[in-house]
Amino acid sequence: MEDLADGNIFGVIKVFAVQFSKINSNLKNILQNQVDGGMQMKRWNTENEARDEIKELVADFYHEFKEPKETKENFKPGNRVSYASRVYDEKEMQSLTDAMLDFWLTTGRFADEFEKKFAEWIGVKYAHLVNSGSSANLIAFSVLTAEELGDRQIRRGDEVITVACAFPTTVTPILQYGAVPVFVDVTVPQYNIDTTKLEEALSEKTKAVMIAHTLGNPFDLKAVKEFCDRNNLWLIEDNCDALGTQYTINGETRYTGTWGDIGTSSFYPPHHMTMGEGGCVYTNNAELHRLILSYRDWGRDCICPSGQDNFCGHRYDRQFGELPMGYDHKYVYSHFGYNLKVTDLQAAVGIEQLKKIPAFIEKRRYNWDRLHKALECVHDRLILPEPAENSEPSWFGFLISIKPDTGIKRRKVIEYIERHNIQTRLLFSGNLIKHPCFNQIRDTDAYRVVGDLDNTEFIMNNTFWVGVYPGMTDKMIDYMAEIIIEAVRL
Repeated sequence: MEDLADGNIFGVIKVFAVQFSKINSNLKNILQNQVDGGMQMKRWNTENEARDEIKELVADFYHEFKEPKETKENFKPGNRVSYASRVYDEKEMQSLTDAMLDFWLTTGRFADEFEKKFAEWIGVKYAHLVNSGSSANLIAFSVLTAEELGDRQIRRGDEVITVACAFPTTVTPILQYGAVPVFVDVTVPQYNIDTTKLEEALSEKTKAVMIAHTLGNPFDLKAVKEFCDRNNLWLIEDNCDALGTQYTINGETRYTGTWGDIGTSSFYPPHHMTMGEGGCVYTNNAELHRLILSYRDWGRDCICPSGQDNFCGHRYDRQFGELPMGYDHKYVYSHFGYNLKVTDLQAAVGIEQLKKIPAFIEKRRYNWDRLHKALECVHDRLILPEPAENSEPSWFGFLISIKPDTGIKRRKVIEYIERHNIQTRLLFSGNLIKHPCFNQIRDTDAYRVVGDLDNTEFIMNNTFWVGVYPGMTDKMIDYMAEIIIEAVRL
């Protein structure tokens, strides 16, 4: 400290530099000890402990940033009203995180769990996840072309009865294979197949009926099923827009999708439940179950689950086709199949969504009923939808048709509604035959039309729909009704 006593400025600087160095060094040691100690405190004893903490943080993230802020209290007329949307909470995000931490990524334990629980819920023996509802329809049709089905195999040139007022992927697999879709008209206001036309559509080449339940409203399952049973035809129920709809035949009530030979569902975000992308094919038929697995998984003959090499116990001891004896069964292909599997990430979301599906269904019914009552005052201008007899629909949307004698133009109505920030949709293709995709086969024998399609044409020109998804509140429903009424009274 003599430098300080002497007042030597350089000495002062030197002393302070030395002392600062010591302080800085001590501070670093203290901070490092605190960091190390903190890290030590943060270390997990088990993987499950780590997962639990991470999932708790995900829940916090959801509540902070993703939880819907729009409630009954703060919705204001003019705010966006979508026709559909995802409805989820922290449980889906936590389940997704759980699957991500596995990093299995392809089909695995979450997919297995979903398939089992979904089959139990809907009431079938077998359910198989795929990557979309469209893929589900592709698989459902493809399995019926398998030679294992003998005389009931659908071959090129065989006919499949369907409707043109449909989503394209209900029909596309038929055409892509080389079978012939036979189009019949639909009814209004149920917007489903006109079952009085079935006998007229029947021919010696008819092998199946493949149609969808429209926006939750089931087609006349009793009539269609009796027709199929009487003529030994396959029935594929495209159930993508009707998950949770119930139908009663002779006192027995089942979910739609389970009355036919094969049912399909979609888990795209606007649908009754979601896993982002995803779909499902389901059946009670053991032979079809086996074929579904094959066509979904590359067309292979082996049924060994992913990651298991000899589940069947016959990997190297059988003869297949013209292959060498004992050719590895994992690489034997009995069909021209695809890879249409879902990932565990998607399935993890679906597991939590499935728990919510009963509440979703009830909310859809409530919203539909509320909107229907609100629009009855303009029944002189609009055709309001009606549920099918013997059914309890799980509504996907609310269909509206403008009465032809009113002079009201649909375009002006939906433009008015859209200007008020309410989403509208047309009934998919309207009339699929009129679309450019038919240009290359128009006026050929690639398809057949039975009678006229007057109602299909009417729908193409006069019909639209709005949403009733579970995220809608009373205020949203009432606002939609108000604007629709204004639009048709202008």
